[in-house]
Amino acid sequence: MGAGVSTTAAENDDGGTFSLPSETCLDDIPENCISSLMMSFDPQEICTLARVNKAFHRASSADFVWESKLPPNYKSLVNKVLGQQNLGSITKKEIYAKLCQPNFFDGGTKEVWLHRCSGQVCLFMSSKSFKITGIDDRRYWNYIPTEESRFKSVAYLQQMWWVEVIGELEFEFPKGNYSIFFRLQLGKPSKRLGRRVCNLNQVHGWEIKPVRFQLSTLDGQRSLSQSYLRGPGEWAHYHVGDFVIEKPNGPTNIKFSLAQIDCTHTKGGLCIDGVVICPTEFSERLKQI
Repeated sequence: MGAGVSTTAAENDDGGTFSLPSETCLDDIPENCISSLMMSFDPQEICTLARVNKAFHRASSADFVWESKLPPNYKSLVNKVLGQQNLGSITKKEIYAKLCQPNFFDGGTKEVWLHRCSGQVCLFMSSKSFKITGIDDRRYWNYIPTEESRFKSVAYLQQMWWVEVIGELEFEFPKGNYSIFFRLQLGKPSKRLGRRVCNLNQVHGWEIKPVRFQLSTLDGQRSLSQSYLRGPGEWAHYHVGDFVIEKPNGPTNIKFSLAQIDCTHTKGGLCIDGVVICPTEFSERLKQI
C-alpha cells in the first residue's frame, strides 16, 4: 500500500503512445473515500490512521466520521454537561473529545463520560447525591475528604443500627444493557507520613448479616441481591443489578438502594464512595476490582 508505480508511456491500439502518471500514492485517494473507510474503525484506530499523512489527517476530522462514533443521545449529553452550546460551532470530533473527559453535573454530584474506545456512556454518582438515613447526625455519619474518590469525599459510617442508602437517577441512556455497582470500603482511609493507611478500628457487624441491594426502573425492571461486605481496607464494587434500554425515547428513571436493617446488632466502619453505572460488558472488570 502506498508503493509508487513508475511508467513513462503506453501504446494505443493504433500504435501511438500516451503518457501515464509516473507515480500514484496514498495522497491520490479522495478524502471522502478515506473518511468513509474510517467509519468502520474504532476511535483509537482513526487517530492512528490520522498520522499516516495530511490527507488521512484531514479525512479523520470529517464530521460524519465522528458522529457515527457518538451515542445517539449526544445532543442531550452536550446540553446537560457542556451547557446550551451551539453544536454547529464545534466539530463532532471536538464533541467526542469533550465527552470522553470527566464531565460533572447536578452540582458536581454526578459525573458522565464516554468510554474512549467504544463511545459508550458511563456514569458515576457521588454519595452526596443519595438519601442516607441519619446522614445529618454526626454521631453516625460524616463526609470525610479523600483523594481516593473522584468526588474528593466519601460518606463514612461510624456506628448505627439501621443502615439504608437510597439513590435515584433520571437520565437519558442510549440503547443497551447496563449494570449498577456500589463502590464501598470497610475502614476509614487517610494518609500518614505521605503513605496510605486505613483505620479498621470501627469496622464491625458486617459479618453477621449480608447487605441487601435493590434496583428498580419506572418501566418495571427489578433486581434484588445480597452480599457480605469483604476485604477490609480495600475498595470493592458490589453488583446491585442490571437494566435494559430497548427503545430510548427520553430519560429513564432508576432507583437503587443498599440496606442492612437488622437491628439486633450495630454496624460501623463503612465508606460509601458512590455508584457506577456502565455497559454490562464492562461489569466483569469491576467485579474483579
